[in-house]
Amino acid sequence: MLQRSTPPEAPPDVPPPPASAPAMRPDTLAGLGLPEPQPRSPVLLDLVTLALRVVELTLVAVTCFVAMGVALDVVPSRMAESYSNAALVGALFYAGLAEITGAYDIDARFSVRQGWARVVTAWVATGMFLMTLGFLLKVSEDFSRGWALAWLVIGGGALLAARTGGTFWLRRLKRRGVLNHRVAIFGAGSQGDRLAKYILGNEKLTIDLVGFFDDRMPERLPPREVGLPMYGNLQDLIVRIRRGDVDQVIVALPWSAERRLQEVVAELAITPVRIRLAPDLATFAFSQRPVVLLGDLPVMTLFERPISGLDQILKRIEDLVIGSVALVLLSPLFALVALAIKLDSPGPVFFLQDREGFNNRRFKIWKFRSMRADRCETDAIVQARRDDDRVTRVGRFIRRTSIDELPQLFNVLRGEMSLVGPRPHAPSTKAGDRVFSDVVAHYAARHKVKPGMTGWAQVNGWRGETDTEEKLLKRLEHDLYYIENWSVLLDIYVLARTAGALLATRTAY
Repeated sequence: MLQRSTPPEAPPDVPPPPASAPAMRPDTLAGLGLPEPQPRSPVLLDLVTLALRVVELTLVAVTCFVAMGVALDVVPSRMAESYSNAALVGALFYAGLAEITGAYDIDARFSVRQGWARVVTAWVATGMFLMTLGFLLKVSEDFSRGWALAWLVIGGGALLAARTGGTFWLRRLKRRGVLNHRVAIFGAGSQGDRLAKYILGNEKLTIDLVGFFDDRMPERLPPREVGLPMYGNLQDLIVRIRRGDVDQVIVALPWSAERRLQEVVAELAITPVRIRLAPDLATFAFSQRPVVLLGDLPVMTLFERPISGLDQILKRIEDLVIGSVALVLLSPLFALVALAIKLDSPGPVFFLQDREGFNNRRFKIWKFRSMRADRCETDAIVQARRDDDRVTRVGRFIRRTSIDELPQLFNVLRGEMSLVGPRPHAPSTKAGDRVFSDVVAHYAARHKVKPGMTGWAQVNGWRGETDTEEKLLKRLEHDLYYIENWSVLLDIYVLARTAGALLATRTAY
């Protein structure tokens, strides 16, 4: 990756040259107040990083011998070669692990915190590898434990000190612009403007933006938000590349202009600089999304199906096992509740109602009847409120304790619901005076997983009546958090907290 520094800009009293202007000579640049192009090597950052690698590898080997001097009075002659071999193996293994852990990635090179974390990870793993290797080869008893501990401490301290010094050295070179690549953008339209804005706002890039180049006349170009100069057309850009003023070109033309793209790339391909294609305008909206290969074709993953693959199988096993056990254990309670409902008011024991579930599919949800049979609503549903006259005496108790929800174990075993997930709502339920889906445009996103008997929103206090839009938004926020962060442990945690949340809540009527 690259890092950027603030690019030189034309003085405000000097207008930028038109798109058709000829290539500028060094004296012309000086006349505009712009600095002369400084000779630099695009590979300098790689060379500096290579030097950092060599220093750290050497330190691992050297500190092995330093630890010998600290921990050992005398090194037996028969063990001298063994200690030297340990230093060599440790150094090589650390070098490999540092690469794997990303100790030399761009974010670790310019951040002490990131660098330290990855260096420590690689060094501790190196120590564990050496101990395991010694055990397997049955030579661990031959080495001094004091030496091993001293090497671990001294080597780790030396690596952290070297990384701190290296980071500050790299930062200094970066501030001076020594490591930066000079990048020109071909295409001064909206796409190029957005690209330049992104580069200037990203401190992880070692880039000096040279300016824009475009074949169109200035009056045909849209206004730009970035104050970079416009230096000319494609031929002017090639002249600057030949002069050594540009290390890289990013072509920022619409992808729909395929023929023009091919023409520009064909002309630039004969120059000795890196040529890159900027993302199309629509791609900037999804810049954080991962790019994967579909065969040899790169495609962008916008959204994954949550809880899929092995996770989906694990969650279904969890539902079947825990749901079946719960149904068996709660069967006596089911019988008592059914008897109480029949004695309290005429009507059926169970109440079935439409709900929206996974992928917006409707299903019949099972509940113990808690309202008078003649007042139970299957459409145009109004959520129960405090002192609701539709609720029976038994219904008031089972609703407050959520016992009325227990028959949803049947829905869980049928695969229509899960033990944990976003609570299902009836399609006609409203927050205030508006249907849920009208309040929040992405409300249906909670239907990307099966609805649950309990959920993250419920154990965090967002249970009961959603009589305001704010309550609905809070519930949706917690539901989406659960969907994005699902795990079996999170499900178990939610189930464990559900009992406490039911005892503490006063919002279910």
